[in-house]
Amino acid sequence: MAEIKLANKQALSEFVEQECGVKFDPSMMFDVQVKRIHEYKRQLLNILHVIHLYRRILNGDTEGMVPRCVLIGGKAAPGYAMAKQIIKLANNVAHMVNSDPLVTPYLRMAFLPNYNVSAMEKICPGTDLSEQISTAGKEASGTGNMKFMMNGALTIGTLDGANIEMLEEVGHENFFLFGLDAAQVAQAKVNYQPQQIVAQSEALNGVLSMLKSGHFNLVEPGIFDHIIASIIDPYDQWMTAADFESYRIAQEKVAQTYLDQDTWQQISIRNSAASGRFSSDNTIAGYRDDIWMKK
Repeated sequence: MAEIKLANKQALSEFVEQECGVKFDPSMMFDVQVKRIHEYKRQLLNILHVIHLYRRILNGDTEGMVPRCVLIGGKAAPGYAMAKQIIKLANNVAHMVNSDPLVTPYLRMAFLPNYNVSAMEKICPGTDLSEQISTAGKEASGTGNMKFMMNGALTIGTLDGANIEMLEEVGHENFFLFGLDAAQVAQAKVNYQPQQIVAQSEALNGVLSMLKSGHFNLVEPGIFDHIIASIIDPYDQWMTAADFESYRIAQEKVAQTYLDQDTWQQISIRNSAASGRFSSDNTIAGYRDDIWMKK
């Protein structure tokens, strides 16, 4: 399984270099989020974590850090201004990360602009960590997470959509769960104070300070002000600030697990083995028995 995964990562790294001009190293962890760009899917949360890792490296805090290549891909609806700003931020952060020779041994990032099914055929088998981090209660189901699971990727995710069924099949010990559940999201909205959350999190405060400083938009002042404002907005229904610290801690657990490759491979195999519930054969059989035969 490890040999197969490495071959798939080599193929994916060639694809990323061809499409994005970024050289991924197959020996690094491949951390992937590919899906429609939308605030509830929280590509922004992923980008904030990349900035956190970037800050750690710049500050010399690299002891025990697992080198990772972060791939984000997707398309935004033509009129969805915020989604396009998130794409812009992803590209600007990737540019800064990939331009610094002190950073690239530990962190690389690419945004795949033309994500489609053909791309997924290369991305899915080469992924180590699948990002399924939508705000709990917002994802109707999701299928990409199942495909990653079938191909042996480990999942970091919220208790939302098909993640719930995946968690039931593979068990908590083989899934990196984080964040508020749907009921907690509803409760948190009653008196949500993101600025207080930021003040209590050194990591998130540092990330936002770097964003506000214009570090990623030196020649485009103010271009990310709307994104920054959304994170500290008490009416932010996506709860980005609320879940950041839990997400960061879960990512540290991911890194610790990845350091033990025997354990990582065992969990990978368990994910593939537990994915039968999501096969097309099983789905069609369910339609046959529960829907078509009852008419």
